Amino acid sequence: MAPKGLLAIKGGLVLFPNLKSEAAELVISSGTIADILAAGSPLPAHANILNATDRAIVPGLVNGHVHGHGTLAKGLVDQRWPLELFLNALPGLGANRTIEDKYLSGLLGAVEMIRKGSTACFDLFFEFPKPSREGLFAVGQAYSDAGIRAVLAPMVADRTFYQAYPELLDTMPEPLKAQALELQMAPYEASAEAAAEAFREWPFDRERIKPGIAPTIPLHCSDAFLIRCRDISREFDIPLQTHLAESKVQAVIGLNRYGKTLTAHLDDLGLLGPSFSAAHAIWLDADDMSRLADAGASLIHAPPSNMRFGSGLANIRGMLDHSLNVGMATDAANSSDSLNMFEAARLGSFISRIRTHDFDRWLGAEDVHRMATTGSAKAMGFGAKIGKIERGYKADLVFLDLTNINYVPLGDLATQMVFGENGAAVDSVMIDGRMVLDRGEITTLDEAKLRRDANAAAERLFSVKAEKRELARQLQPLVGQFCRSLTCQSYHVHGLACFSSETHQ
Repeated sequence: MAPKGLLAIKGGLVLFPNLKSEAAELVISSGTIADILAAGSPLPAHANILNATDRAIVPGLVNGHVHGHGTLAKGLVDQRWPLELFLNALPGLGANRTIEDKYLSGLLGAVEMIRKGSTACFDLFFEFPKPSREGLFAVGQAYSDAGIRAVLAPMVADRTFYQAYPELLDTMPEPLKAQALELQMAPYEASAEAAAEAFREWPFDRERIKPGIAPTIPLHCSDAFLIRCRDISREFDIPLQTHLAESKVQAVIGLNRYGKTLTAHLDDLGLLGPSFSAAHAIWLDADDMSRLADAGASLIHAPPSNMRFGSGLANIRGMLDHSLNVGMATDAANSSDSLNMFEAARLGSFISRIRTHDFDRWLGAEDVHRMATTGSAKAMGFGAKIGKIERGYKADLVFLDLTNINYVPLGDLATQMVFGENGAAVDSVMIDGRMVLDRGEITTLDEAKLRRDANAAAERLFSVKAEKRELARQLQPLVGQFCRSLTCQSYHVHGLACFSSETHQ
């Protein structure tokens, strides 16, 4: 809950929406920026004063795509796994979790994001074989306890990774095929009703912790399930996000299966719209981009995991040319190794520079900062509420220590923040007018206890998942060969650096 009364923040260097920084005083009322005054202006007599000398005050970053269930599995992903080998390994990374484990996952992720300058996130949280009211509420409570703003979307499917690709099953010897098929998602009606039940009973303030729905990957969902997710999104007025054409494997199979791109297929099913966002979306053509833009949809760029898995280099400049709203994300802590949005933004800019020699089409600091703030906020349904330091916006603010070596000497604040910040200078974080990180100390929970509990849970979970990891190990050569054969097939979009020239799609 936002603190009552007035708070005046004085002496700080404020980063404004035009990315110009000026000394200014901020007046915060009930969690909202009520006024912005010139430096040295008289402050309300009855306001509490917060001295921000030697601090830059910047908008909180908005992580547009994470998976809270991945935080207890950090450091377990092989260095040379493409996406499909990661999906093959997931049962051995995230199974057998208790309600307390799910709470810890959310809490741990929230603390990491806060410490690295994020004040909001879109979490696609997975439970097997279907979402549960108790699990979702546990993660929502974790976010509430930490003080972060979030969209919490159960990630759902009615096909496992193996069922989504019958062609892969056909390559498996019978004993392994039988073991793979032992994994079964719940029927889509059961998953849809479980999610809807949770949404009807949602106990959290939707301005802080909002529900969403996340059909995981279109190929992993029947058309009937995708349509049901579309209808749930509309019924409860909540955002819907999916992983769209993240890998060439997905793009090729989608085209073979539907006779059209995955984007066109989702459009035909009526999923595209202002509440829809597509994570990754690397293998898109010009028609895909037009469909998304015309529908008022959003795209979430996740450069750390895109590069981690070798999935490809998204054509973000082409998407902006189509007037498509683009947000920014890290992806999960076990698929990108970090929940650091400063790193995501910097990589997002750099990727654009290896797609083309036309430097006018590179993404600059303004482009990626907008994606990492208001772009993601719009995709989450928090547009015109977070992502800017402006009157009427929520006081979701990050205080950067200007005495940190990252800012010595201080040139252009925005440039140094986008290209040089690594989270080390994050001194304090305010969310909804409440200081959740104060001079390096988390104020909302016992962080030492969190570390102890998370380490104990991770050790226990790793010990009970040996059998599932062994199955993944045996399946890995088959999955790898299956994926390699598909990536060798021709596709009309080029998403790798070896195709050097940008096609201006």
